[in-house]
Amino acid sequence: MVAIQEVRGNLTALQTLLTALGPNWATIMTDVTRGKAGNNERMAFAFDLRRVRPSGLAGELVVAIETGTSVTSSGLDRQFARTPYAVSFAADRLQLTLVTLHVLYGDEMTRAAELREIAAWLARWAREERAWNQNLIALGDFNIDRQGDPLYDAFTSTGIQPAPQLNLVPRTIFGDPGEGKFYDQIAWFVDEARGPVLTLQASAAGSFDFVPLLQAGLTKTALSWKVSDHYPLWVEFSVR
Repeated sequence: MVAIQEVRGNLTALQTLLTALGPNWATIMTDVTRGKAGNNERMAFAFDLRRVRPSGLAGELVVAIETGTSVTSSGLDRQFARTPYAVSFAADRLQLTLVTLHVLYGDEMTRAAELREIAAWLARWAREERAWNQNLIALGDFNIDRQGDPLYDAFTSTGIQPAPQLNLVPRTIFGDPGEGKFYDQIAWFVDEARGPVLTLQASAAGSFDFVPLLQAGLTKTALSWKVSDHYPLWVEFSVR
């Protein structure tokens, strides 16, 4: 399964990708997010039907607004800039829910408030999902810095933790070798007291450097517009 952020309103590129992958691949996606912060982007999952199948849930995460109040939890005074998108999948007897998100990129205070609210939302939902034997994994562009940074602390405040195997993995085609970045992550709860832990075991993780394969005569800037300026991240889980 692959989570894709920044899918634009025009779906030609995504449809071309699915055609190249073949008839066993399918996609589930959101509508585009309107407004300046949303940047006319949508989020999508692409998946191989020979390995997994959708198991029924598909929805966007929104902040609850009670009558007569505003969205003020953890200092967030608005809805998410791009609403995180959750889809459940099944593989044999395994059940899991993936939540893809693209956190607002902006001033640190606003970003931290959004990260705290997302972390609280995921913790509440993970506890509910446990009743259905669901594993919960969050993945995407969290726009956080390295471990110990206030933005990292905001996201991990409810016990969700990025995969430790990804700590030193390069994230961007413009980064320097060995430069640790944390903005893209794959994360799950690791402390049973704070949120249900996975029944899966992460066996390996990394990023994929597509530049040597696809750059040809392009500059890295031109390549970033054609593909991405981020390397894809991956985690392999044992399901047996």
